[in-house]
Amino acid sequence: MSTHAEETADSGPSGVHSQEHPSHGGATNAEVNNEKNVQQVSDDHPPPVDGAHPRIDSSTEKQEDPLHRRSTLKDRFKEQKEKLKNTAKPPGGFDATPIPDAPPGFTVKFTFHRAENLPAGDISTGSSDPFITATLTTSLPKRHKEDPDLFYRTRTLRRTLEPQWEQEWIVANVPSSGFKLKCRLYDEDWPDHDDKLGSVTILVHRVNENWEGFEPPSGKEFEVKKRSGSKRAYLLKACATAFSKDVSMTPRLYISAVVLGKSDPPYGHMYTVGPTYYFKHFSPMIGRMTGIKVNRDEADDSNDVSASASQSNGKQPEKRTQKYDFQANEIQLAGPVPPQLYHRFVEFRPIIGLLFRSRGLRGKLMNKALHHQHHRVYNFDAQTQWGTFEPCTEAASLRLLKLAHFDEGGRIFTYVITLDGCFRFTETGKEFSIDLLSKHTMHSDAAIYIACSGEFFIRRLKHPHVTEDPEPSEPTHPPDELVQGGPPKEPPPTKPQYYQLIIDNDSGTYRPDKSVLPQLKELLERNFPGLNIVTLACDDPEDQKLKAAQTKAKKREGQTVNMVLNRSPSASSFSSDDISDLEDMERSGERGRKSKKERAWDLVEDPRRIKQFTGKHATDKHATDKHPTYGASSEPSGSGAAA
Repeated sequence: MSTHAEETADSGPSGVHSQEHPSHGGATNAEVNNEKNVQQVSDDHPPPVDGAHPRIDSSTEKQEDPLHRRSTLKDRFKEQKEKLKNTAKPPGGFDATPIPDAPPGFTVKFTFHRAENLPAGDISTGSSDPFITATLTTSLPKRHKEDPDLFYRTRTLRRTLEPQWEQEWIVANVPSSGFKLKCRLYDEDWPDHDDKLGSVTILVHRVNENWEGFEPPSGKEFEVKKRSGSKRAYLLKACATAFSKDVSMTPRLYISAVVLGKSDPPYGHMYTVGPTYYFKHFSPMIGRMTGIKVNRDEADDSNDVSASASQSNGKQPEKRTQKYDFQANEIQLAGPVPPQLYHRFVEFRPIIGLLFRSRGLRGKLMNKALHHQHHRVYNFDAQTQWGTFEPCTEAASLRLLKLAHFDEGGRIFTYVITLDGCFRFTETGKEFSIDLLSKHTMHSDAAIYIACSGEFFIRRLKHPHVTEDPEPSEPTHPPDELVQGGPPKEPPPTKPQYYQLIIDNDSGTYRPDKSVLPQLKELLERNFPGLNIVTLACDDPEDQKLKAAQTKAKKREGQTVNMVLNRSPSASSFSSDDISDLEDMERSGERGRKSKKERAWDLVEDPRRIKQFTGKHATDKHATDKHPTYGASSEPSGSGAAA
């Protein structure tokens, strides 16, 4: 683990006041340092209660009157008027609800040290690939009950029953009324469902500046509750230890927590301070179907000369230096996210509300499909890369540039920033056919509220300097491919001052308001110093012009991506439907084409289209019968489909 968090704890991280001030109300030192202040409780135990600031959730909301009076003509007229109003301006988008008032909180550092005596989740290896997810809940009121609790995930350690993570999670504005920390242990098992290995739930009743925490630096031992664990894993463990004496069946988890000091405002807004980290996900399924490969060495990502030469000679690039790569990226930004960045999904159709809230049969089906699609793209497996970097430094800017492949290939990215500052993005385009209502819905994992969303791209300046002008007085790449000193012919320079990050609010799902773009710029400039941040509204002609130039550069320097998303990743050959899909996509060109899965969802939304669909399918089958050679085409196992 990086030593940055340890230095931060000594010098006082962002979001921490000096500890010299007296305790601001709350419990006495004897109460907070009493051994009964820290308890291990059941998973369903409620979080601590603060009578002065009750938590706003479904249980504390005002209940509706059970007596319903009959609607009158006037009531029906009002309902129709409201319906017409919502059609013109559907609910959602920017939400001006302020952060609820709360007294000053405290910055707490949690450390997930290690686990012992875990069961084997994988029978073939007799070990597990363990990781922890942690959810932090408190009595702090929320702006809306749909706001998610704070969440953290450790990296996965491979083939071990005694994992040692030593990972820290620093959270600001934990209230004096304490917290509940729920830790779940899993065995990563991609592409199957992750196996549960058990859980530990810790309840702390009181916190103040003088709280000694629990068991730093090695961690306090907690017994893992086996009831929620995989029955198969624990049955295997029972069989393995049946003839051994003095062998416990109970795993143990070691965690520590310590107060670093008082937090900075805004009070009432609990957020992640650090450490800052990234996950780099790879999707073998999409990578194989698109035929996209990149170098294993990041240093060669933007200057893949050997691969170009191999392809021109009709030879495949060497497998030892190449890998399938459809990238999905996550960067944890240093909080807090500005309070103005707060947007709700836009309910422009009734089905959208059902989808996000998972209500009704159709809503539950579509919500489940979107969660599945999100986990498909942001999948954790043995290829997933993880790392940390110094927050708010040029190292953070360089990490973002590496994840975005600098200015190579005219890439445009779709992004979402969550309420806790998780910056998710993937390359996008009309050919990126994952649109179940919106790509931003997939990136947000169907979150009801997010901070901001839109698109961005990277552009390289000829000379390194600070400029916020979208039309600088010097050549840039893209669109000018003759700018020396970088892609497409040379490796990229590594100084962030060479680059502009041009970002907008182009998102139909959440429709971020352009009035908050200055706050978005402030957040990004603080987290990525040296990088020239340019914010543009999606309805600005300059934004459309620059993205059009970026698209032209992609056609000239990048790869066209055509995908068939309804194929199983384990399929060993093409069917006639796959060949037909590829030909249809090739004919459709830039306009794009809906996948079978999207057409199926269209039928769910509008059953009247079934006749039209079945008629077209019959016509396609008749054409296929006339050309049986389509069905005879095949490819080697796992080769993927690329037009």
